[in-house]
Amino acid sequence: MAARGAQNWSLRPGQLLWKLSDRARQFRQGSILTAEAALGKRGEDLAHRYLRQVGFTVVARNYRPGADSEVDIVARRGDLLVFVEVKTRTSAEVSHPDRAIDLQKQEHIARAARSYVTRAGIEWNRVRFDTIAVVLGDPPSIVHHEDAFFHGRAN
Repeated sequence: MAARGAQNWSLRPGQLLWKLSDRARQFRQGSILTAEAALGKRGEDLAHRYLRQVGFTVVARNYRPGADSEVDIVARRGDLLVFVEVKTRTSAEVSHPDRAIDLQKQEHIARAARSYVTRAGIEWNRVRFDTIAVVLGDPPSIVHHEDAFFHGRAN
């Protein structure tokens, strides 16, 4: 399992519009989402930006083929399709965010992934499961774990 180190974020001029639109959406969602759900959406926004910055193309967010399965982000890099689970915390003092991805959660993600690849006609050996742990701070910390878990995926 490869892990990319925590990213220190600095705002480039082209990112100002993204940051403002994220904040506006988060403010609007704050009135309709629980505090926990709003925190998760903020983490997903940061993970989305991070993935784009390191060369991924995000093809879907919050893909939910059924009531008990969901993938936070589906991204592509070359011919590899990556299903990403994002966990966000305000602090890493209690537990690191990616420790919240238990076997049951992995099974739910794999179920959604199987649905996605079947519909898209993608070979299962072109699939990878990653996690992104976001700890909100100033600046936020983002740790990307590649090949974080497998579910019958061919190598």
